[in-house]
Amino acid sequence: MNPLKLATPVKTANRNYETWLKGQVKAVKADLAYKHQVMAESPFIFLRGTFFRWAEIFPLMLPALMDCPILVAVGDLHIENFGTWRDHEGRLAWGINDFDESFPMPYSVDLVRLATSALFAIKDGRLSLDARDVCKILTRNYTETIADGGAPIVLAEDHQELGKMARARLKNPARFYKNMQRQTQSRTSVPREAEEALLSICPEPGMELHYYHRTAGVGSLGRERYLVLTDYRGGLIARECKNALPSAWGFIHPDSVKDPSKLYIDELVKGAHRSPDPFYGLHGQWIRRRLAPDCARVELNDLPVARDEETLITSMGVETANVHLSNAEVADDVLKDLSKRPKNWLCDSATIMFEATVKDWKGFKA
Repeated sequence: MNPLKLATPVKTANRNYETWLKGQVKAVKADLAYKHQVMAESPFIFLRGTFFRWAEIFPLMLPALMDCPILVAVGDLHIENFGTWRDHEGRLAWGINDFDESFPMPYSVDLVRLATSALFAIKDGRLSLDARDVCKILTRNYTETIADGGAPIVLAEDHQELGKMARARLKNPARFYKNMQRQTQSRTSVPREAEEALLSICPEPGMELHYYHRTAGVGSLGRERYLVLTDYRGGLIARECKNALPSAWGFIHPDSVKDPSKLYIDELVKGAHRSPDPFYGLHGQWIRRRLAPDCARVELNDLPVARDEETLITSMGVETANVHLSNAEVADDVLKDLSKRPKNWLCDSATIMFEATVKDWKGFKA
């Protein structure tokens, strides 16, 4: 029997999740409707928009991986959940840039989800590497970085090839801000705490700000998201905040921790072994960040056609380990667990989740 048949029907699962979401935060109905449209476009976009479904079917499809050591993981990790930012020294850093679903879960969840998203990229022609090679590169570099205690990725003296790829999209800041202006709706007011969150990361106190509603991302569609886009000393600057929501892993597995409504974003980001983004983090119940051409998510289509894909996947494995090392106390347990996994465990697991996600997507789209 296909274990997927034991899960809630996918459309019912989606309705249940959105009912729960509406009980947690103010829902933006138009954005939820838009989310349904984009999720139907492809199984990869469906994967990005349905971490709640991943949390439900992962234990059914891969029960042996539920015995892996538990740590605060990213949760909604995928191949386009990486980007750049400027650290305290103004250096360009690279790494994971979305932690909305952070929660204690088996470390394997992040690795399998990242590998599964890579399989979709391969199928869509956005990656040319072989699936087994991708999984080998991820596993090897994740394991080595956990063993070494971390390897922050700063695009300065080191990481020249990754730096070339990341900087390829930084050449046209005018287009970046033009695209941002195109997708915003002006607002006369925003919730007080959202306003405070945005002001807290502006360059000067008491600035006159202009607020916009912003529609962006996939998984967070349906939550309030606000943008400040204004001129500052000769150029445009942008700041964003969105409602923080407890992880869907806690919604699906409420007995896995004492408080499933706890937010783990700051805990994971501040403990990660990397050079932090000084603008990113929680302000009350809002996630705030700076947006700029050099501080944004990097999609595969943003990268140059001629690129070193092995370096890219290597960096993703390293960065996943950097973030997991926020839980340094379980690093030895993770290494022991990895040492006893079969040779192709990650590729085999990702293939199972790939096929399950495609079936779910077809059911959702029907």
